[in-house]
Amino acid sequence: MTTLTRRTLLAATTAGLAAPLLSRAGLAASLAEAKAFVDDYRSNLTTNLTVDTNAAVRILSGVRSYWQTGTAWNNGTVLNAAVLRANIRFCEKRTAGRTDAEAAWSFIVDRRHQSYAVIDGLGPWAAAYRTTALAVTGITEAPAGTPATTISDAVPAGAPAGSTLGAGSPTSPLGQIVTLVNTVRGNWSSSNPSKFAVQYPRPWRLTTDSTVVDTGVLDAFGFPVYQSKVVVAPQLLRQRGLVPGDDGGFPSGHTNALHLAALAFAYAFPERFQELLTCAFDLADTRITAGMHSPLDVVSGRILATALAAAILGDPANAELKVAARAQAAAFLADNPGVGTDTFADRSANRRLILPKLTYILPRTGPDKPLTVPKGAEVLLETRQPYLTADQRRAVLRSTALPAGYALLDGPEQWGRLDLFKAADGYGAFETDVDVTLDGVSDAWRNDITGRGGLTLRGTGTLTLTGTNRFRGGVRVLGGTLAATGAHSLGDGDVEISGATLRTIVPGMCLDGTVTIGPGSTLAVSTAARGPVLTAERVTGRFAKVTVDGRPAEAVYTRTSISARILKP
Repeated sequence: MTTLTRRTLLAATTAGLAAPLLSRAGLAASLAEAKAFVDDYRSNLTTNLTVDTNAAVRILSGVRSYWQTGTAWNNGTVLNAAVLRANIRFCEKRTAGRTDAEAAWSFIVDRRHQSYAVIDGLGPWAAAYRTTALAVTGITEAPAGTPATTISDAVPAGAPAGSTLGAGSPTSPLGQIVTLVNTVRGNWSSSNPSKFAVQYPRPWRLTTDSTVVDTGVLDAFGFPVYQSKVVVAPQLLRQRGLVPGDDGGFPSGHTNALHLAALAFAYAFPERFQELLTCAFDLADTRITAGMHSPLDVVSGRILATALAAAILGDPANAELKVAARAQAAAFLADNPGVGTDTFADRSANRRLILPKLTYILPRTGPDKPLTVPKGAEVLLETRQPYLTADQRRAVLRSTALPAGYALLDGPEQWGRLDLFKAADGYGAFETDVDVTLDGVSDAWRNDITGRGGLTLRGTGTLTLTGTNRFRGGVRVLGGTLAATGAHSLGDGDVEISGATLRTIVPGMCLDGTVTIGPGSTLAVSTAARGPVLTAERVTGRFAKVTVDGRPAEAVYTRTSISARILKP
């Protein structure tokens, strides 16, 4: 049975869904004339449902490689059967293998306010944040089976006065952070316009060939029974949308909201940047486990949130707010020691969790090409890498991007190619020489860095390189401390240290170039070794100070190596 609603009719009329898709040439011309998303994000309204009128619909139009919207919610056309079949089969397999505990958790994530859920990414500071921000939830457990009625989040009885759902109360001591999260999730951040424009059904309404087959039978809850093997979590059976035309799956609204909240929190708490991202990916994945969304829905929700967060954080109207929120978060961390277990403490585990979820079932079918970083995307790293210029942060995003060739990720402006977790670990390549000043701060670049450029470090802070690096432009340490944790962390070029510190975390560093040691330089060896600390093609100059494990030491030089030994008392 198909029910036409005012919303469905609005979508069909405004978006022109009854008309054929634009030709490839026509669509390309339309997109070429469009404003950048960050300049046009306020067009994301339900009155604007075409690529020409809505920036959100436009950046998600890569879906047109897979799906052609029909004249109603249930008669779209499959354009890429292999991808859409894999999309639904993924859901079938996931929901068939779902445990009772996973079903219960997917209910909690579904019903709980998304901004509240993402606070988990603060780890040992989450409890203190919730208390201070007066953030509460009424969803703390799942019913054993299908509840008798719908369930919504609400402030629980007995909560402290002023307690608020979501990120907390704007009038609390952490009100600036709360307001930032609420602003990023504000008036222009809905996924509904894109849902209405695309009209791709939820997986429990679809068969593996991505058609909708209504059996004409109603289930015990009054819902039509579709020929779908995707099994919705029993706790969520009554929470499903009643009107299919208003209940599209693409993009996932929960995923959009979770990532928006995570990126807002990550701006205020860059110390937890990767942990908050991991939390959002993990929570969004439950939308598939619940049977409520497909991988295609979840990926598109993340893409939309990434672009929206960049636009809103970069909007000059929010400049003072984001500075105030960051200051408030820094003060909060300084005043509150982290307490308890950190679910997201293992960075490698976090990366393993995120990596497959960047693309899910999407096949890579096109050639790779450098990313043209979307306008304004650099603001997403503004507090995570404040010592870099805007152009340098854009270079980080470009050098850590996912490869091209994924149709949805390659959509207009290519917001889906941004890999913010990897970008938080610094450059993936030095395309040109990088000159960076760290004053009073420490950071680590953990990626394997390639490229023809080199690195110059200045200031008083510490930069740690952990990768197996093959950049060719050399290293100049003219201030602060450069720490290297691997045998090849310093790249393939020459190394110069002048009035600064070189710290080696592992013995036996190997360099292909020349090491030049200037006056006032220090060698700090973290681990004592029998053999050379460092070998190179040639070593010139002498360190003014040498330490091994923090103890006074002396260096022994040859033409091609440096060893260190602790001085006897």
